[in-house]
Amino acid sequence: MSLTRIPAALRRSVVRRAGNRCEYCLLPAGVAFFPHEVDHVIAEKHGGRTEFANLAFACWRCNRHKGSDLGSIDPLTQNFSLLFNPRTQVWAEHFVLQGEHLIGLTPEGRVTVSLLRLYSDARFAEWRSLRGEE
Repeated sequence: MSLTRIPAALRRSVVRRAGNRCEYCLLPAGVAFFPHEVDHVIAEKHGGRTEFANLAFACWRCNRHKGSDLGSIDPLTQNFSLLFNPRTQVWAEHFVLQGEHLIGLTPEGRVTVSLLRLYSDARFAEWRSLRGEE
């Protein structure tokens, strides 16, 4: 399956809507070790379309760990849950940032933190860089 190319104007609109931050972990593009990317929230292989309503601005790490996944097992309840969807859900209802630690508040938040590995040392290094700590 070949992936649809995202037109430059659509890509700019997605970046603008996201405020130039990853819509999953909120890392600003300007401090990331690798360039942010436009992600299909629902992957094309699952029927997701290349349209504004299904695209999110994602840091390299979030996009790679998410892949085409739609959900995973909640580490707290051991039940299946969908991932956080930045197009239909409010970030602050699912996550809280405590220092450099992103905490999932809901099943969707916990699954997203776990699957996207939002607790890794590399992520902490990016957050320390953001705050001017080395």
